[in-house]
Amino acid sequence: MGKEAKTNAMRMLERAKIAYTAHEYPHEEGQAVDGATVAQLTGQDPARVFKTLVTQGADRNYYVFVVPVLAELDLKKAAKAAGVKSVAMIHVADINKVTGYIRGGCSPVGMKKQYVTVFDESCLTQPTMLVSGGRIGTQIECAPQDLIRASRGKTAAITQVHDQ
Repeated sequence: MGKEAKTNAMRMLERAKIAYTAHEYPHEEGQAVDGATVAQLTGQDPARVFKTLVTQGADRNYYVFVVPVLAELDLKKAAKAAGVKSVAMIHVADINKVTGYIRGGCSPVGMKKQYVTVFDESCLTQPTMLVSGGRIGTQIECAPQDLIRASRGKTAAITQVHDQ
């Protein structure tokens, strides 16, 4: 197969001199894989594997939220963290137009534009975290602080709390 094709996310991390580890996992071409399965396929604790969600605020701007794969984004908390009245998930069909990535391969690093990006604060309890590497089948792992810095993000409590 030769040299692996770098994604935008990888190039941006390298430019910022941020160390990362790429993890590949099996998938069907063009088929998004849910986060719990990605954690399983990469042999990772799901608490360390994060999904990237793109929303649009009441102000018509886009906002990016990075949450653990088994958690659900709390839209009220997310809006508050982004400093807007409300946010709603964007349509799957709009992901590529807004981010340059496809569903299942959306990374918080290397989007077409720089959006306000908020990571769930739980990422700070992990030594490293995994996010999409910018395509289906690839995850990148690095220190949470490095990913936050690379995406010019911040942290907040943005997931729903379910009673156990």
